[in-house]
Amino acid sequence: MSQITYFLKVCPTCGRKLQVRVEYLGREMMCNHCGADFIASDEITMPTLEDSGDGIIARIDQLLDDENSPSKPR
Repeated sequence: MSQITYFLKVCPTCGRKLQVRVEYLGREMMCNHCGADFIASDEITMPTLEDSGDGIIARIDQLLDDENSPSKPR
């Protein structure tokens, strides 16, 4: 059984904390609470418009590595 990895994103409109799957990074999302549209981004690695997506892929890989680390309790 595979585990799904999430990151926390604050809705830029209503301020609610949302759990977003890492595979949705860089995609347009809609807040479940207020219906506002936003781009799923991780504030740690906020890509600029010039980024080709490599930064997003690297951050996804980092989050997945952290999740699969043997030192992390399950």
